[in-house]
Amino acid sequence: MRKTTTGSLVLLLVAVLLSACGQSGQAPQPGASKQASPAKTYDWKMVTTWPPNFPIFQEGVERFAEEVKTMSNGRLTIKVFAGGELVPPLQTFDAVSQGTVELGHGAGYYWAGKIPAAQFFTAVPFGMNAQGMNAWLYAGGGIELYKEVYAPHNLVPFPMGNTGVQMGGWFNKKIESVEDLKGLKMRIPGLGGKVFAKAGGTPVLLAGGEIYTALDRGTIDATEWVGPYHDERLGLYRAAKYYYYPGWHEPGPVLELIANKNAFDALPADLQKIIETAAASSNIWMLSQFEANNLAALKKLKQESNVEVYAFPDDVMKALHAYTKEVLDEESAKDATFKRVREHYQSFMDDNDAWNALSEAAYQKARAVE
Repeated sequence: MRKTTTGSLVLLLVAVLLSACGQSGQAPQPGASKQASPAKTYDWKMVTTWPPNFPIFQEGVERFAEEVKTMSNGRLTIKVFAGGELVPPLQTFDAVSQGTVELGHGAGYYWAGKIPAAQFFTAVPFGMNAQGMNAWLYAGGGIELYKEVYAPHNLVPFPMGNTGVQMGGWFNKKIESVEDLKGLKMRIPGLGGKVFAKAGGTPVLLAGGEIYTALDRGTIDATEWVGPYHDERLGLYRAAKYYYYPGWHEPGPVLELIANKNAFDALPADLQKIIETAAASSNIWMLSQFEANNLAALKKLKQESNVEVYAFPDDVMKALHAYTKEVLDEESAKDATFKRVREHYQSFMDDNDAWNALSEAAYQKARAVE
C-alpha cells in the first residue's frame, strides 16, 4: 500500500512539473496542437485598356476579380480600374511592368512597339482562330514561350479572353478593290495594321473608348473593333455605312492578363494557381459570350438600323494575304525573337491546319450536304 502511494505521488509531481514547463513558454512537444497564425492577405490593383462598364471585356475583368476573391476566401482582393481611371488605357503595360499596379488586362499587340513578338500572342492575319490559339497556348508550348518573351519586362502573362473571328470593319466607302484601301486612315492595330499599310492605307492605334468619336468626326475613315455585339454597343453604325467581313486581320485574338513578376512571385503557390485558374475561366467565359451574342446583335443592326453587310472581294483577300507574308518576313528579319516565335507559331499552325482539314473543316463541309 505504501509503495503504491509513493508511485502516485511521483506521477503527480511529474504532471505538475510538465504543467509548469508549458506555462513558462517552452516550445510544445512534437504533435502538440498550436493555434494557426492568421493567413496573410493581399490587396492588389488592376488596370485595363477598356472603357468603364464595357460589356464582356471590362465585365469579364470584374468577374475575374470576384472569382479570385472567392477562391482565395478573401486572401487576395483586386480593385479594378477601367482605362483612364488610374492610368491611360495604352499605358497599362508600363504601369504593370514598373509595379505601379500589380495586374493589367489588354491585348498583346497594343505593346508591339516594346515587344514586337507579343503580336503573335494576340492575333496574326490569316492565322489561327480561337480554338487553334487555345490549343497552341495551353497544349502546344505557346504559354511557355509567351512567359519567356515577357519576362525581361518584369511581367507574367496569361491568356484571358478571346473574341472569336472578328468582323472586317466599318468603312465610309465601298471596298471593291485593293485600290480602294489606298489613302484610308483606319483604326487597326498590330500586324493587321502593318498589312493595311502595305496596301496603301494609314493604320491608327486608338483605345476602344476613342473609336466612335474619331470615326464620327472624320479623324479616321474606317475602323475595326470586334464584332456585332460590341460594334452595335459602340454605335459605330451611326458613323460609317459599310460593314465588312471577314476579320482577316484578327481570326482569334487573345486578350491577356499581365501580372507584375515581382508581385506574382511573392505570392504563395496556391494564390498563384488561383490567378492562373481564374484567368483560364475568364478566357472561356469571354469567348462564349461573343459566340452567344454576336448573331442576335447582327440581326438587330440589319433590322433596326438598316446596316448592310458586305464581303471583302476575293482579290482584296488575295492581296492582303500576300502582304501578310511580306510583313512577317520583314519583321522576322529585324527581330530575332519575332522570328523565333513566328517559327514556333507557324509550325503549330501547319499541324493544326492539317488536322482541321480532316476534322472541323471536313465536318462543316459534311453539314452543308443536303
